[in-house]
Amino acid sequence: MQWNLEWLRTFKAIYENGTLSAAAHELFISQPGVSLHLNTLEAYVGYKLFDRSPRKMVPTEKGKMLYNYILEPLKKLGVAEQHFHKRSTLERATISVGMCFETFQYTLEEHIPDLSFNLIIKFGEYPQMQQDLDNGLLDLIVTPQKGNQNNLKYEAFSKERVILVAGKGNDIQELEQLLSDRNMDKVRNFLKQQLWYSTAADMEHLKNFWLKNFGEHPDFSPNYIVPNISSIIRCLSKGSGFSVVPDFLCRDAISSGEIKPVWEGNNPLENTLYFGTRKKTMYQPELEQLQKIFKEKWEDVGE
Repeated sequence: MQWNLEWLRTFKAIYENGTLSAAAHELFISQPGVSLHLNTLEAYVGYKLFDRSPRKMVPTEKGKMLYNYILEPLKKLGVAEQHFHKRSTLERATISVGMCFETFQYTLEEHIPDLSFNLIIKFGEYPQMQQDLDNGLLDLIVTPQKGNQNNLKYEAFSKERVILVAGKGNDIQELEQLLSDRNMDKVRNFLKQQLWYSTAADMEHLKNFWLKNFGEHPDFSPNYIVPNISSIIRCLSKGSGFSVVPDFLCRDAISSGEIKPVWEGNNPLENTLYFGTRKKTMYQPELEQLQKIFKEKWEDVGE
């Protein structure tokens, strides 16, 4: 574990404001995020820095010593930051965003050179993204899952439909006939005998699609686990196999004939996509610019 400057800034805010909630308000992060920084700092230094009480955080003697030791250095860092900004021709905010790799590649990647602020993209699992957003490590997430953190808000902006696709080399006439006959037992058995592609991150797509249309969880494992959905599409464009993927990610490959659309399901599986943000943020203009890019992209998809 290494010393983290943000822990000290959070400690200073708690010391000067007296409560976790007031410190969170000053720092524009959640109260759990403030608690996390403080607990981590206390674990690092090896002693309590505050005595907790219902109404106020009372600094211990060690806490007072630490505050007196870091106060001037933090002030100097603040002055240095101001001087740096004064010498810069344009002050740029830094925005951290969490989403899946494919969403970034499909929606945001081409617009990065035109942004007027710095951008950090983080890929990962959605529950971790929600936690990082709540703790102030991310400023925006794009997610099909809503969390229950009180400090966060979610805005629905589009939907994705999960569909079954096949490789360019697949002969799907038999499957199409079975689907036309609505012989679902034979459809299920046919699909179980095929080669399947998936990613470690999107196994839920296959599980949910299978459960919704066949009333059971899939009792087979994909043959090929690849890094991302873009890899699945490239592999299917060169051979045979099946996969379950969001429609907006494979629309271009279907239009160009690289892969084949097979089935949307008897009960189409749709996910609502949300913007997740903290209720209080100092980066509202930057976040609105990013959200506009996503909304315009999905409007184009829907046309």
